[in-house]
Amino acid sequence: MTSNQPLRDGGRPPSGDGLFARKGLIRRALRYGGMLVILSAAVLVAGFLIFADSVSNMRPPETVKADAIVVLTGGYQRIEQAIDLLKRGYGERLLISGVNPSTTAGQIRKATRTSPDLFDCCVDIGYAAIDTIGNANETAIWIRDKGYRSILVVTSNYHLSRSLMELRRSDPHTEFIGYPVVNADLKTRAWYSEPDAMRTMLAEYGKTVIAYVRGVTGWSRDQGLRPDGEITESGRTS
Repeated sequence: MTSNQPLRDGGRPPSGDGLFARKGLIRRALRYGGMLVILSAAVLVAGFLIFADSVSNMRPPETVKADAIVVLTGGYQRIEQAIDLLKRGYGERLLISGVNPSTTAGQIRKATRTSPDLFDCCVDIGYAAIDTIGNANETAIWIRDKGYRSILVVTSNYHLSRSLMELRRSDPHTEFIGYPVVNADLKTRAWYSEPDAMRTMLAEYGKTVIAYVRGVTGWSRDQGLRPDGEITESGRTS
């Protein structure tokens, strides 16, 4: 065909020309875009499998000692575990981070059957944090106030990776040691067949990916603290 050949079929360009042709710009964009979507989906699925395997195989360290202990609230099972570690000398003081302002220290003490003497001497209650980012910032304030260098972090196994990520971001100079508490729904090897456990894992994986991307891109958000959330020596918000 010469350059002077008229257009076929009443003005349509030949099949080899134009944006929608086999080698046209739009078809190339759609092809590469589709490949990118498939690749991204494969990466996310592979990442979830690695994340799930890591969570399922988490075990508490057999022998570990830190300056202090922090437990991120989310259930009394975590708090009971942290108090037990405090009693056994794994740290000299405990911060319970992210407690609802309507919950008193006395209520926590009674629910965990802890002696008043232990609470009075060695337990601080943090009311400022409203999410995991807030837990990290509340903990960083507490660490600076107390001058600790190493912290044992107690939280659920599925929550631990993201918690450590946020804590190390808030305070890169402190050593954070993870102590996973196994969630009841994840104790069985067939947790993936349990809808509640699968929802928990998928939700936490999504939050972990977002936290990672936020760290890489530098995208920032609020501090996750209630207004006037500076921690006082008594552990309450100011």
